[in-house]
Amino acid sequence: MRADKINLKILAKRIKELRRNKNRSLNKFINENGNLTTATWSRIENAKVDLKFSTLLKVAAVLKIDVLELLKDLDFDYTIEDE
Repeated sequence: MRADKINLKILAKRIKELRRNKNRSLNKFINENGNLTTATWSRIENAKVDLKFSTLLKVAAVLKIDVLELLKDLDFDYTIEDE
């Protein structure tokens, strides 16, 4: 599997865990925090969408976490050959 796909899956899992740690269902979490639709958030948590930087910032804000914390431990050693 390509490095970018692996990173996306790791990030998606982290986002889902952080939301679940707040003891909220997806619908309730989105209703309380807004900013992104339930469908978009679901696609993010299931690694179905490659996040834009602005969306990544929104996700971090909604989760009340620093964006660097979301990105910790991801593999940034990416080369063109990985494509």
